[in-house]
Amino acid sequence: MFDPKRYGPWAVIAGGSEGVGAAFADQLADAGLNLVLIARKPGPLEQTAAAARTRGAEVRTVAVDLTDPAAVAEIVAATEDVEVGLLIYNAGANSYGSEFVLGELDRFRAVVDLNITAQLALVHHFGARMRAAGRGGLLLVGSMSGFLGGYHQTVYAGVKAFGRLFAESLWLELREHGVDVLELVLGVTRTPAMERAGLNFDVPGMRVSEPADVAREGLDHLADGPLWIAGGNAEAVARRNGLDRALLLLKSHERMRALFAARDLPAGQKG
Repeated sequence: MFDPKRYGPWAVIAGGSEGVGAAFADQLADAGLNLVLIARKPGPLEQTAAAARTRGAEVRTVAVDLTDPAAVAEIVAATEDVEVGLLIYNAGANSYGSEFVLGELDRFRAVVDLNITAQLALVHHFGARMRAAGRGGLLLVGSMSGFLGGYHQTVYAGVKAFGRLFAESLWLELREHGVDVLELVLGVTRTPAMERAGLNFDVPGMRVSEPADVAREGLDHLADGPLWIAGGNAEAVARRNGLDRALLLLKSHERMRALFAARDLPAGQKG
């Protein structure tokens, strides 16, 4: 179970304005932690902050685009005078999907900056402070996409695979210094971002998780790193690790065509 004394008194949530990030904010506020919420859009960010304040938390907001090189310095300045015992990196959406060779390289680079570059900088900064203090937690939100490639996910699947191995290695390095590391792997989750992406949540047999449920799983299992598969998706993730990669990719692609019913994804074929 989540121990607020181990991970307080302040938590930083990158991607803390809606969906799973907002659920983390609500639950941590209920647990007695103060919050620094980071997101790009000031409106939703302030709404989530206001809700956390009604739960008794002190809340600071930092409205920045994490792909901006200046964003990390602003976050560091906003937290310099508080003790951060928990970093949740939830800012890892697939902000640009396209066939790689036909897409815009700079927009692919932004996916890398959001999912890797900014995450590295924040983990490096707050992780070092936690190691010196001998306690704390790093909760990095990952995706099932990091276990298998996908159409229009050439870069996104790659950065999520990086995030998983990054978390596993951090866990090895920090576990003897009192710092817990967990990658919380999400499947299909009913968030505003996934709704905007046009997901069809009504596909028969599709597991769909709610933000509050996966946030609770992550907090409850923070000490059980390096990996936790949320939403009952462990078997589905295990099936993605077979050696016949072509067959696995094509089967997954057909499921994705049903999931993204609003998009015109081509049929897969093995030749």
